[in-house]
Amino acid sequence: MNLYARKKRWKMVLAVVALIIIGASVYYTNSLVTQFAREERNQVRMWADAVERRASLMKYQEQFFVELRNQERKRVELLAETYRRVLFGPLDEELTFYLEIISNNTSIPVIIVDADNQIITHQNLDIKYHDVSMFEGELRDAFSEYDPIPIQISQGVYQQLYYRESRIFTELKQVLDDLVSSFLLDIASNSSSVPVIVTDSSAAQVLQYGNLNIDTDTDSVFWLEQISLMRSENKPIEVSFLDHGKTLIFYKSSPLLMRMQFFPLMQILIIALFLLIAYLLFSYARRSEQNQVWAGMAKETAHQIGTPLSSLMAWVELIKLNHSDFEGAQEMEKDIARLETITERFSKIGSEPVLIPTDLNKLLDTTVNYLRTRTSKKINYVLNIPHSVPIIIPLNEALFQWVIENLCKNAIDAIDGHGKILIEVKEEAKNILIDVSDTGKGIPKSAFKSVFEPGYTSKRRGWGLGLSLAKRIVRDYHKGKIFVRTSATNEGTTFRILLRK
Repeated sequence: MNLYARKKRWKMVLAVVALIIIGASVYYTNSLVTQFAREERNQVRMWADAVERRASLMKYQEQFFVELRNQERKRVELLAETYRRVLFGPLDEELTFYLEIISNNTSIPVIIVDADNQIITHQNLDIKYHDVSMFEGELRDAFSEYDPIPIQISQGVYQQLYYRESRIFTELKQVLDDLVSSFLLDIASNSSSVPVIVTDSSAAQVLQYGNLNIDTDTDSVFWLEQISLMRSENKPIEVSFLDHGKTLIFYKSSPLLMRMQFFPLMQILIIALFLLIAYLLFSYARRSEQNQVWAGMAKETAHQIGTPLSSLMAWVELIKLNHSDFEGAQEMEKDIARLETITERFSKIGSEPVLIPTDLNKLLDTTVNYLRTRTSKKINYVLNIPHSVPIIIPLNEALFQWVIENLCKNAIDAIDGHGKILIEVKEEAKNILIDVSDTGKGIPKSAFKSVFEPGYTSKRRGWGLGLSLAKRIVRDYHKGKIFVRTSATNEGTTFRILLRK
């Protein structure tokens, strides 16, 4: 008991030390991961702020272009009124000012056509259109972006002034479009390794994406899932462009951060798996070592008993020859037979026993009768077998008798030499159940498994080997089970043996 208690205490101490080491390691790792995650989120936030600042700048540029477009529209309207006054105004009107307005227009392409689509005049037109007289086909398509401005010649008679964006505005717009494309591309392929998806205003069409490991044949469901995931983590950044309309920039934490967040959990799992494997290996090695010690000790015991046993057998034969009427010779022969059985049991420990079909009822009856004659008369043995039909199962008779004897001797110690020992046999479809019950002092529930450990005993001079041997014989040699079925303090204990038919 003391040995087992010390062993249990050392296990608890080692377990506590291991938990402290694991806890300290996990805490330190978790603190590093938390710090890394905080810095990573700060970088993502800085990236998002930079994107928002660039988006604000882009928005300002867009507003500038909108204002520039409005100013050009006003300039064209002024040109239209100027052309009307120059071409169709009163002859006495001062024309110098209006001609100066027309001559100062060096960038906006302008065409004036009559009701029959005849070109009346033009300004800043491409050379390839200088000889064209009709406003149609490719030329009309080129000037179809904006609605024409009507010029009233007389009552009910109008001419139309068509115009396009100025060359300067077109070049600036091309620069802005390049800036927008570069802006979206820079967002998608950012240096912070932030997964990004740029969509239209409805979040249905993907315009750009970056830092996402995807296949070329990715379907729309994948994009919807990714957008929903990003939306749940961060609010999308909204950016409006002149021709592209409003776009949404979705983003989430980098894959490295996501993996680092699960690192402490993976560390715990790996350490736990390592400890489990180490424990199983050490348990297997310890059990193998114990098996070798058990087998070696048992075989050595059988060998040591064999020599004096042979001598005793010779002396008994000599006594029978010289004193044929000696009554003790017969009892000595019984004890010698018993020693032979014990020697056989020890010799079979550690080697694969031979299981042969055996009548369980007869074996139990023989074992109980042997114990009954060698224990106190105050102990009442009761063998309860449901019927007289033999129960034939594969057993090693010598070893299984040892199991029943150990259980009964354990019960004798529990009842202090007076009480009842009940052995019951129950038959199921595939199993045979053997219950060995006593009316002794009982076993604490916390010790139900410990009683089968080598060295566990409640007796002052006990070795704690009987139940351990019983478990080894039932589990390892007969492929069965043995356990404490029930026990109550000062009411008794029931051990159950389960054997396959």
